[in-house]
Amino acid sequence: MGVSRDLRYAARFARDEALMLLLLLLICLLGYRLRRSRGGWVCFVVAFALFEATCCGPLPAWLLTRLQAPYATRPMVTWEPRNAIVVLGVGTSRVVATGEVGPTVFAGGRLAEGYTLYRQCKQSGNDCKLIVSGGDPFRNGVTEAKAYGDVLLGMGVDRSDLMLETRSMNTWQNAQFVQPMLKAYAPQRVILVTAAVHMRRSQMYFTHFGIDALPVRADYEDARLTLFPNGWNLALTEASLHEYLGVLTYYMYNALGWNAPPSRYGAP
Repeated sequence: MGVSRDLRYAARFARDEALMLLLLLLICLLGYRLRRSRGGWVCFVVAFALFEATCCGPLPAWLLTRLQAPYATRPMVTWEPRNAIVVLGVGTSRVVATGEVGPTVFAGGRLAEGYTLYRQCKQSGNDCKLIVSGGDPFRNGVTEAKAYGDVLLGMGVDRSDLMLETRSMNTWQNAQFVQPMLKAYAPQRVILVTAAVHMRRSQMYFTHFGIDALPVRADYEDARLTLFPNGWNLALTEASLHEYLGVLTYYMYNALGWNAPPSRYGAP
């Protein structure tokens, strides 16, 4: 089947992890160079403690809990006559041998949750649209929406119920470009599906564009408490800090007037 490029998505995390590790090492080096002074030893000890807390699990566990806890329990969904289930993209990967482009390994939970909700909605006898949002940020030649949509069609989603948003390159644009699709369809219930670690920021952006969505998490990450440094813990720390930075950036841009004005797409 060839070698998949799922690692292309992971490369972003690896890059950021490497930068974090380099920063920690530079702090340690500074502490070592200044070790004869009290300030140097303090710097060295703090850097080492931060490295251990990050790579051995306590720090990412704390960060993840604060991000994910509100979404730990999946809500009971009361289906309305018209419903929209929005699934956010998380990247694509290309199979080198065949050139085939499909969902990245990280997309499985979102696809499964989106399909499960769609089937529940259809079984309730109500009208249901499944909106997949995602452009082609990795330049694989196929949008996330198209790649995920093909999988969902194969799982049994009716083509007439599938709506693809193919322009967005980030979470902000997910919300921005899904809004007019929801305005046209006018659902009475909107459900937002993404990873628990990503939900706080996603829901914030969707609310900014007037979309009152019920959050349903697709997956839930947990850190591994280990005696020795663990790369997975480092990746989770980076992912968590990325979300906190996104929230902080949102508030900062609002204060500076750089965000688009808050809006509503109209009563659902």
